[in-house]
Amino acid sequence: MNFEYPPDLVAHLDRIDKFIHSTILPLQQADDNNRFFDHRREYARTNWEAGGLPRKEWEELLNKARILADKAGLYRFALPKIYGGASHPSTNLWMSATRFHLASHPVYGGGLGLANDLQNEHSVVGNFPDVLMLHHFGTEEQRRTLIDLRLRGQFRTTFGLTEPDHGSDATFMSTTARRAPKGGTDGWEINGAKKWQTGAHSCTHMIIFARTSGRPGSARGITAFLVPRETPGIEVASYEWTFNMPTDHATVTLDGVWVPSSAVLGREDAGLAIAQTFVHENRIRQAASSCGAAKHCLDRAIERARSRTIWGEGRKLADHQGIQFPVVELMTQVEMLKLLILKTSWDMDRVVEECERTGATPWIAIEKSLSDKVAMCNYWANRLACQAADRAIQIHSGDGYSRHYPFEHIYRHFRRYRITEGSEEIQMRKVAAYLFEFGGKVSREKAKTKL
Repeated sequence: MNFEYPPDLVAHLDRIDKFIHSTILPLQQADDNNRFFDHRREYARTNWEAGGLPRKEWEELLNKARILADKAGLYRFALPKIYGGASHPSTNLWMSATRFHLASHPVYGGGLGLANDLQNEHSVVGNFPDVLMLHHFGTEEQRRTLIDLRLRGQFRTTFGLTEPDHGSDATFMSTTARRAPKGGTDGWEINGAKKWQTGAHSCTHMIIFARTSGRPGSARGITAFLVPRETPGIEVASYEWTFNMPTDHATVTLDGVWVPSSAVLGREDAGLAIAQTFVHENRIRQAASSCGAAKHCLDRAIERARSRTIWGEGRKLADHQGIQFPVVELMTQVEMLKLLILKTSWDMDRVVEECERTGATPWIAIEKSLSDKVAMCNYWANRLACQAADRAIQIHSGDGYSRHYPFEHIYRHFRRYRITEGSEEIQMRKVAAYLFEFGGKVSREKAKTKL
């Protein structure tokens, strides 16, 4: 077994570093752009007079970075080749290694920087769940028109699964859609509400999931709709102020919203599969970012402890076991978890490779054989990032608590990940289903034999 990165992956990470140092860091330092990343960051990013929404200048800077990354050939790496991606046989492994590298880097790491600002899911190497949903489930017309617009920044969509009264229990959603022909055109009328509609302030469309048949609690009977933002009956009821500002997380009401049947994404009554298409890729990459951010926090805490002289004795903070031992425990977890993340990513690539040979559906195969490992990586990494940021704050003392250091921002951002992409309780429940074989799940080893 070889635990080293392959030479071409090392070269890829080196190429990313050179691009960031030559292009992105100079842009971050230009004019007063660094106000979005230093102690002024939350104030500079947030238009407090406009309900806490992101400032236009902030989002324009992120878009500049994306355009530069796209021109450099980095941004679309994870996409299929027909959309300018690499179609690499080890996409999951490379993406996890990239996310860990970007978040752990000593100069621009922590998920706080123009190269990789995770509060906005921004990165010079992009993640594209919406593109892959359209690619796998869209009609020929939807793929032909919308994917190109998305990659040019002219199509932006929210993801309308969560509701005011339903989060992880999505199969009990209250939003409904019924057939309603209009003016001789087949269509649907949608009624209900959605919460945490990220990007609602600037989206062109919303992917709205609604129950179209079946009983509450049934996975069957949910349909996804591509709804233009300006459709009559859509109203943004509020933008939810959060632990980390600015906010672009809207609560949206849908009152008699009519769309033609061409707005259906995927098959009628089978929309929940769309929501599950990219969940494992998202979770493993999020885990890699969280693990990388944890390492970044601990590395900086170690630097602080080694340089800080205390008590006038000429001794360093690092000389004390009360400082050493908590860091040792957390860094041990970082090293072990990194290996599990990379191993699970490698296994996911092997499953995808096998599905390409057999014609099986990759995300279903990954769910059956690796869902427990992905969940382990995700829930533990997200928790670990918060613990490492907290420890870095403690070691930096009052400085750590200030906004002149990145740890309070890292803590507040990564705390979100313990809820999004499936709360850690949901993730632990998924692991338990494989360990104890309940809820229709079988152990990972048995599941592999059935693929």
